[in-house]
Amino acid sequence: MTTETLPVDGEQTTAPATSAARWKWRSSEGGVLNAFSHVFLLVWALMVGVPLLWALWSSFKTSGDILTHPWALPGELHFENWSRAWSKANIGQYFINTAFVVGLSTAGTMLLGSMAAYVLARFEFPGNRFIYFLFVGGMAFPVVMVLVPLFFVTKNLGILNTLPGLILIYIAYSLPFTVFFMTAFFRTLPTTVAEAALIDGASHTRTFFQIMLPMAKPGIISIGIFNVLGQWNQYLLPLVLNQGDTKNWVLTQGLADLAVQQGYQGDWGALFAGLSIAMLPVLAVYIVFQKQVQAGLTAGALK
Repeated sequence: MTTETLPVDGEQTTAPATSAARWKWRSSEGGVLNAFSHVFLLVWALMVGVPLLWALWSSFKTSGDILTHPWALPGELHFENWSRAWSKANIGQYFINTAFVVGLSTAGTMLLGSMAAYVLARFEFPGNRFIYFLFVGGMAFPVVMVLVPLFFVTKNLGILNTLPGLILIYIAYSLPFTVFFMTAFFRTLPTTVAEAALIDGASHTRTFFQIMLPMAKPGIISIGIFNVLGQWNQYLLPLVLNQGDTKNWVLTQGLADLAVQQGYQGDWGALFAGLSIAMLPVLAVYIVFQKQVQAGLTAGALK
C-alpha cells in the first residue's frame, strides 16, 4: 500500500505571494526614490536658474525699476545698459583680456597635460608613480597657500602684473587635475592601435599626435570645459598677481571694480549687464559641448 503526499495549499502559494510582496515593496521604494530625486533636481535647477535669469532680465531694466520692482519683467528693453557696461565700464577690454588669457592658458594646459598624462599612462620607467603622485598632490594645495610664493616668483621673473605671467600661472594651476584626469582616460584607450602604428614605423611623437590624441578627444573636451570654467571665473589669482595697469585686468577684476563703482553711482542696470556679458559665453560653451562633456566623463570612468 502506497501513500501520496498531497501538496499543502499554503506551501504552494507562500513563495509566489512572498515574491509578489517583495517586488511590490521594491517598486514602491524605487518610486519614492525616483520622486525624491526629481524633486531635488527641480529645486536645484530653480536655485541655479532663477538667479541667472533674474540677472539677465535685470540688465534690460533701469536702476529705478530694479529697486522698486526687482522681480518684475522689464516693460521696455534698455540696451543702453549693455553699451555703457561694454564701453564706459571697460567690460569690453576686460572681456578681450579674459578671452586671450583663458584661450592660451587652456590650450597650453591641454597640450602639456595630455603629453604628460600619455607618458605616465603608457610607459613604465623608474619614478613613474612618484611623478604621477606629485601631480595628484598638487590638487591638495588651495590657492591661498601658494599666493605669496607665486608673487615673489613672478616678481623675480619679471612677469608680475602681465598677461603672459597670468597665462603661465593658470597653466601651472590647472595642470594637476588635467594630468590626473587624462592619465585615467589614456589608460582606457586600446593599446593595439598604438602598437600597430609603431610597427608601421611611426615615431612616438607621430603616434601621440595623429592617433592617440584624436582618440582622446572626448576626454580632452571634457577637461577643457572644466579648465575654461575654472580659469574664466578665477578671481583670487589675478587679484594678487595682476594688480598693475587696469588695461590688463580680466573680467572678474573688472566686475568687482564695477560693483563698487555702481554701488555709489546707482547704475545697477550696467552692473547686471556686465554680469550677463561675463556669464553668457560660458553658458554658451557648455551648452554647445554638453554631449561631449558627458561622453568624455563616462568614457573616462569605464575601463
